[in-house]
Amino acid sequence: MNSIRVGISAVGFVLVAGLAAPATATASPEPAFTVEEQRLERAVPQEILRRSGFDAVAPEFAEALGGARSYAQAHRIVVREGSALWRRAVDRAQGRGPVEGDLSRDDDRPLYWARLGMTREVRGWEPEFGLGERGRAALLDALERSSRGQSDLLPHSRLRSGGGTPVPRHGKGMKRILVTGFDPFTLDRDVRISNPSGAAALALDGTVIRTADGPARVETAVFPVRWQDFADGTVERTLRPYLPGVDLFATVSQGRVGRFDIERTNGAWRGGFPDNDNVSRTETIPVTDPASQPQWTSTTLPYEEIVAAGTGRFPVYDNTGVTEIPAGGTEAVVRPDGPTPGSTARAGGGGNYLSNEIAYRATLLRDRLGLHDTLPGGHVHTPVLQFGAGNATEVTDPELVRNRLDIIAQVRAIVSVAAGA
Repeated sequence: MNSIRVGISAVGFVLVAGLAAPATATASPEPAFTVEEQRLERAVPQEILRRSGFDAVAPEFAEALGGARSYAQAHRIVVREGSALWRRAVDRAQGRGPVEGDLSRDDDRPLYWARLGMTREVRGWEPEFGLGERGRAALLDALERSSRGQSDLLPHSRLRSGGGTPVPRHGKGMKRILVTGFDPFTLDRDVRISNPSGAAALALDGTVIRTADGPARVETAVFPVRWQDFADGTVERTLRPYLPGVDLFATVSQGRVGRFDIERTNGAWRGGFPDNDNVSRTETIPVTDPASQPQWTSTTLPYEEIVAAGTGRFPVYDNTGVTEIPAGGTEAVVRPDGPTPGSTARAGGGGNYLSNEIAYRATLLRDRLGLHDTLPGGHVHTPVLQFGAGNATEVTDPELVRNRLDIIAQVRAIVSVAAGA
């Protein structure tokens, strides 16, 4: 299924996006907004933005962008404002600065919806100096990376020597931990949805945690729920410079109701569930050098220690199951104890959606960098974040906040156990 692209009337665009287009833009074709961006018109996203104080982000960004007089200046504005959005979301989650609106600080959704407001502005912008398709795509890419925390995952002095070579991990002093989360998803099912992995990323970014092996600094980033971004290499591009310089990494996403899972095995298969742009992909995960691509990769997180530790109110499981086509077979078979030799992947322990894919890509990158035996890393699935019973319309409630805070605290505890094991 191809991605849906639907144009919106010029009047509708001006009202929603607040773009003050230059006079030369009146003859330009209407911008084709993405499915994600179109959801911004719904009442719930607008309420989330208003009740968090993030409703002014896109209009202020549009005003700044409208003042650009060259492409270079526009690029600087995009990176600056994208980074500012990420820092603002992190500060809000970690209790810094005044509280705007009545949504709890731990809410990840303002960042998601505010970013989409900004990408709409870039997509519809027609500057007087002209902006081609490639230039617009580069601005959108810069906005995505900077507003997701991907551009400054770790202090550069820690990561690289003067010659640009990644600095090896050291055994003493402050450890470095890399954690990733995801945007909200399944928004056509319930547009109110929050993703606890994204909330955990905001709560943990730049924090220092105590482990059994000393202090550790956590740096985080958030990834989109879009098949094409992963096929374009967003995971590898983001993580490759940093994996040689960290002591542990954990990709985190929302999984099953009422439990955490440490996913033992990841599979090289996309199962086709629609992404946030309503795109479906059913295929082998596309990677560079497919000739050397394995069907399976494995966690190197200390799963036994994590499962045994008392990290919070939700039970934590070592999930060993996979779905495979056995060697010489044609039908998919569920294997509770992991894949058999020569089998073809149809689902890892974490399924065959983008949570499995980020785990597969990150651990494959780890292995291709020669770090399998020295770098602990793998995937953690959180419980599904649920609203309180009977709440079918309100954007928040005490049960949702309690669940999200408990999940965030337990992710922090799991990472602490893993880093100190």
